[in-house]
Amino acid sequence: MAMPLRQTIKVATYLAEQKLRRREKFPLIVELEPLFACNLACEGCGKIQHPAGVLKQRMPVAQAVGAVLESGAPMVSIAGGEPLMHPQIDEIVRQLVAKKKYVFLCTNAMLLRKKIEKFTPSPYFAFAVHIDGLRERHDESVAKEGVFDEAVAAIKEAKRRGFRVTTNSTFFNTDTPQTIIEVLNYLNDDLKVDEMMISPAYAYEKAPDQEHFLGVEQTRELFKKSFAGGNRGRWRLNHSPLFLDFLEGKADFPCTAWAIPNYSLFGWQRPCYLMSDGYVPTYRQLIEETDWDKYGRGKDPRCANCMAHCGYEPTAVLATMGSLKESLRAARETVVGTR
Repeated sequence: MAMPLRQTIKVATYLAEQKLRRREKFPLIVELEPLFACNLACEGCGKIQHPAGVLKQRMPVAQAVGAVLESGAPMVSIAGGEPLMHPQIDEIVRQLVAKKKYVFLCTNAMLLRKKIEKFTPSPYFAFAVHIDGLRERHDESVAKEGVFDEAVAAIKEAKRRGFRVTTNSTFFNTDTPQTIIEVLNYLNDDLKVDEMMISPAYAYEKAPDQEHFLGVEQTRELFKKSFAGGNRGRWRLNHSPLFLDFLEGKADFPCTAWAIPNYSLFGWQRPCYLMSDGYVPTYRQLIEETDWDKYGRGKDPRCANCMAHCGYEPTAVLATMGSLKESLRAARETVVGTR
């Protein structure tokens, strides 16, 4: 796990505080969507299926920042849509960083080099660039040629300017251990990004392509083979060791989607950003009025093949904090990942 030590300490302190307060449900990171519009039409995403009127909307800065502060989460993932299309995205980032929130701006990087002057490097801020494979595979997944090359150029420019850069890669049943190894080797060894996040694709109901999502056993076999040969320990993966165990079938967890809540133009989405069973205006309502026990694999049919980080990474983190052995293991891997 390559999370910076400062961030690791802050998150660990935050978790300890929640335990002392005996809070059963609390957010680790907020998925903030200040718009749904995007400049790409990726096969595995259904955000741009919203009506034209909704796609034109942009969340006000005060509303975006206020939602994060209301939740109390120490980390924020700003997504969409494409957040760099928001005219005030730099101000949203600036205000959240000023509050010492760890901010990850998720982007396809098509606008990154054009907008990069609006941002300032900070240990509390990182660009999270979406990369689903090497050139041919990535451009196929986003349905446009040239996107991979632009993303690589943007990553290099951001790194040159002193920004922290992470990546987010989603893998489908068209991927093989070799395609995963190739792209993660490239990101880790050639581009030298700071951290990499990986996730099996979830069958998002509005996604145009419904044929290439992974099942549970497929996921476990795919990652087990990809992690072999020391790759898992060598890559700077931004995940807890237990979540990586979960991906390759060495551990299993219940879903804790309440720990990565989603806030969008419609409000707080229940139960997670991948499923929509309605919205509520406040974070408190989301936590207190959602029947969390009815979600997860074995409970809701829609969750049957889900192994996404939004549901299971928080469970792995909490399990790590509740075990001295796993806490020491995570600490060791953090030190190794930051060398």
